[in-house]
Amino acid sequence: MQRWTARIDPPWSLDAWRAAARIGLAAGVAPEQIDWLEGGDASLLDAPDLAGALPSHDPAAAPVLRVSKVFLELAATVLCHRDAQRLPLLYRILWRIGRGQRDVLSNPTDADVLRANALTQAVRRDSHKMKAFVRFREVPGEDDAFIAWFEPDHHIVDRVAPFFARRFAGMRWAILTPSRSVHWDGTALHFGGGAKRSDAPADDSREDLWRTYYASIFNPARLNERMMRQEMPVKYWKHLPEVSLLPTLVRDASTRVEEMHARQAQEPQRRIPQAPVPLPPTPAEAGSLETLRARAAACRQCPLWEPATQTVFGEGPAGARIMLVGEQPGDREDLSGRPFVGPAGQLLDQLLAEAGIERSALYLTNAVKHFRFQRRGKVRVHQRPDREHVQACRSWVAAEIEHVRPDVIVCLGATAASALLGSAFRFSQGRGQWHALHDGTRALVTVHPSWILRQGDGPAREAAYQVLLEDLRKVKDAPAP
Repeated sequence: MQRWTARIDPPWSLDAWRAAARIGLAAGVAPEQIDWLEGGDASLLDAPDLAGALPSHDPAAAPVLRVSKVFLELAATVLCHRDAQRLPLLYRILWRIGRGQRDVLSNPTDADVLRANALTQAVRRDSHKMKAFVRFREVPGEDDAFIAWFEPDHHIVDRVAPFFARRFAGMRWAILTPSRSVHWDGTALHFGGGAKRSDAPADDSREDLWRTYYASIFNPARLNERMMRQEMPVKYWKHLPEVSLLPTLVRDASTRVEEMHARQAQEPQRRIPQAPVPLPPTPAEAGSLETLRARAAACRQCPLWEPATQTVFGEGPAGARIMLVGEQPGDREDLSGRPFVGPAGQLLDQLLAEAGIERSALYLTNAVKHFRFQRRGKVRVHQRPDREHVQACRSWVAAEIEHVRPDVIVCLGATAASALLGSAFRFSQGRGQWHALHDGTRALVTVHPSWILRQGDGPAREAAYQVLLEDLRKVKDAPAP
């Protein structure tokens, strides 16, 4: 039986593994005929390179086996594991798919699938630990430069690095590990070889502040040492400055719990404080809407900026009497940079005209300034923003309100209502009614035009249309304060 050698370099590269697997499938090379090697590993069998299995053909022209996205995601994750058997395991699964077992991944009891899922879970767990336990330390003598040391179990640096680039986009940093390192210069990620623990700073002045904060939030009543060690394994403790506090915090936990029980009960605070929404820092406070627009264009407070085309800021006269706040920009808005120009915006124009309201006299904006979407083929499908996205944009909306100072604000949809009236607001109970913001500005909550479009054709859509039309007429007829 002819044997072949397939070398994958780097060993976690999905592209390198796919190229070799494609040749093997095209040449009909069975899984047991391939000796899989990583990087510079030497072959014990001295078998020829797998590329020679197609002597009369260009390897790049080998026929492609169409596999599901699920398999590709599985392969990309499994390849990050250090198990030497992961390469033949993936090829064996691929071979079976190509031989007619298209549904093999849907069989949870299959031995190969069980093993692949186990490797996947290990890589995901290691990735989670890296995100949780990496601690950056300031580089002495350099401004805004930080280095972290970490010792992952698997080849996850390339996989996790984009997370840190999004989270810490505004600073220069490097993460060093024994086998792989990554550096972020503020613009791009750069990968390199391994490093030594001594290459990273041992401590910095900020860690005293972190220890103080950690001690203040430590809850002795919820102390569970077994669970703490499970979620924060001892192997990561050397990376964590707060670990030096744990012996004292654990020792004093029972005493502090007794003190908490003996303390007199206090009235709970309101879940939604009646405090003004914080505005962006100066110079935006003293600037114009154009100043705000320019600053918002560089906002990186949440990860939505990365896949979006651009920030979609508000539009309209600075002294508008009425402000309309929607959920987030859609596909057309993301491409044009203007709010309410897509299908929902066109329907809104029709409703405004019927209600007797001039769009040019309004200030239109959204609670979230970037388009959140999912890709389905070539189409970008709207995805509702999470609470963290709304919170990240809340100061921009508050600043717009501060500059425009409208008499009336119209909240189009539940996301806009919760952004201005708090997460405890119940849209189904408060729609069509007047409410007051913390500064006394009147706000009317109504449906979003996109909700009307989702009703399809027929009586349901007409009824939804009349709901929004009736609410917009309330706004037009609202007396000046």
